[in-house]
Amino acid sequence: MYYNVESINLKSNYETKEVKKFLEKFSLKYEDVDYTVVIRENNDIIATCSKKENILKCFAINENYQGLGLSNNLISKVTEQLFLEGKYHSFIFTKPENQFLFEGLGYKNIFTTDKVSLLESGNKNINSSLDKLKNDYKIDDNKEYAALVMNCNPFTLGHRYIVEIAAKENENVIIFVVEEDKSAFTFETRFKLIKEGTKDLKNVTVIPAGEYVISSATFPNYFLKKNDDELKEYTKLDCNIFGKYFAKKFNIKRRYVGTEPHCKVTNTYNISMQEILPKYNVEVKLINRKKLQNDDISASKVRKLLKEGHIEKVKNLLPRASFDFLLSKEGELVINRL
Repeated sequence: MYYNVESINLKSNYETKEVKKFLEKFSLKYEDVDYTVVIRENNDIIATCSKKENILKCFAINENYQGLGLSNNLISKVTEQLFLEGKYHSFIFTKPENQFLFEGLGYKNIFTTDKVSLLESGNKNINSSLDKLKNDYKIDDNKEYAALVMNCNPFTLGHRYIVEIAAKENENVIIFVVEEDKSAFTFETRFKLIKEGTKDLKNVTVIPAGEYVISSATFPNYFLKKNDDELKEYTKLDCNIFGKYFAKKFNIKRRYVGTEPHCKVTNTYNISMQEILPKYNVEVKLINRKKLQNDDISASKVRKLLKEGHIEKVKNLLPRASFDFLLSKEGELVINRL
């Protein structure tokens, strides 16, 4: 039997509430999407799938209609939209029990936790992407590395302090810069400031983190700053991907991270790292934050002071390159957006 797949109007409260109500039956949340398709029978939704950028999510099919090929219809329609947007690589979050459906449609599993599976499809994959990074940044297979994964929004003396410790304790250090552009400071700016702020540390290499670590694909809660029941699963997913793929590809033996007394999301992530990474023979080094006048130096404090117009007060919290950027026209635009 033929079933028509239709996209819904995301600006329609009625249509979005209809999808939300359907997904609640499957204990799925309907949020943060930019495209949704549904299949109906007698005007009732019997199947749906959504996406956000190149990430497929909110997939569900009424149990009475499973096994009829509806998953193929849904994915084909969403993939068609991705192609129209020029996106030829996609991820999908799903429950582990649904993993086989997507593997049957050409998706490859990246990692599965107790509650969530992450798969990908398209013109690249995690292994080829990491191989390209290794080649582009001349990472030597014969050397051991310590690693940091940093967002640096912006790069502060607190970040610099942790990098200095890693550089002092290890022969080779890689800083993976979070590539997702969901911060006040763009990826391009953050990457530049980290490179400028660490250029005197000759054993430190700064490279983009790509789509596979602290990204919307592996750890959406990092950007949404949610501390809900999904948080632990996403931290487990991200940490296992780092251990299974990054640590192996880049011969990483240590990962450095700063303590996080204020943000529950980041603190949960730190706990997951300590639980998971040693299983991949990666030692986790938790470093106490650098303080100034008994107060932690943090990027959030810098942004708060900038938003309040206290640019001179951040001078002692930032490396020279970061502060000079704030005095530029480009920096002024960032401050005005805070």
